[in-house]
Amino acid sequence: MRIAVMGAGGVGGFFGAKLALAGHEVTFVARGRHLQAIRDAGLVIESGVSPMHVKPARATDDVGTMDAVDVVMFCVKLWDVESAAAQLKPLIARGGVAIPFQNGLAAPDILMRVLGAQHVLGGVAYIAATIREPGVITHTGTMARLRVGAFRGGSYEKAVEFAEAARAAGIEIEVSADIRRALWEKFCFLSALSGCTCLARAPIGVIRDDRDLRATFEGALSEAFNLGRAEDVALADNFVESQMEALDSLPYEMKASMLHDLTAGRRLEAPWLSGTVAEMSEAAGFDAPISRTLFAAMKPYIGGT
Repeated sequence: MRIAVMGAGGVGGFFGAKLALAGHEVTFVARGRHLQAIRDAGLVIESGVSPMHVKPARATDDVGTMDAVDVVMFCVKLWDVESAAAQLKPLIARGGVAIPFQNGLAAPDILMRVLGAQHVLGGVAYIAATIREPGVITHTGTMARLRVGAFRGGSYEKAVEFAEAARAAGIEIEVSADIRRALWEKFCFLSALSGCTCLARAPIGVIRDDRDLRATFEGALSEAFNLGRAEDVALADNFVESQMEALDSLPYEMKASMLHDLTAGRRLEAPWLSGTVAEMSEAAGFDAPISRTLFAAMKPYIGGT
């Protein structure tokens, strides 16, 4: 399978490396020092369960030089989705599909508007991984799995084809019958987690072990859950309770990717996470004070430092 990984960060880098080492033709789209390091020394994945080194690694910063592919794993940051979407058209010109694996909810709708619903699948990534230094990605814990699925007008068969290739590469992956619900499930959890870990400047273990921070997380999670239900998403009745149990199962030292961005002085995805919960809740006619406060606390840092 010919695969373009657009955005070779924690998600794209880890799962793209798995696919490359399994023999698929994977091209990593990166930029700057990260791109140069991948070209010079390959892509290194530091992981307690799945260390990898892809060398040589196909890498470029110019998608215009690439041939059409079967799948684009679309993993750019949320603020780059709109500008990067148009670049995908030549890559999927021969019937390929793009699978956005971003946090938040916006990317699939943007890609469907630009590319057409038949060329877009839904994707959800569950992994704690980040670029430690150019050319090196660090994976924390053991969690590393994907969910893919088709929206209305999309190709279920393409989702199955990609899942089969990923599974053969050793990736834990599921084809979801309701990818919209899967996206919302992650959005609810991550909007609360990113906001709380950034507010406290602390990993998951600190959040769940402190009574007040735990209550803040649960409150933000509940606000996102209520919003999802208002949007007619089929979230389970026990969703909040099950996600609190999931919180307790994660490695103590795990951090939301937004906390890594905050501490490094990079731009933040807060407008698409707790900011979206607050904005959509207000539009729906009810309040989300915890999410609104988490977003407000991040506003001075959204543009980076």
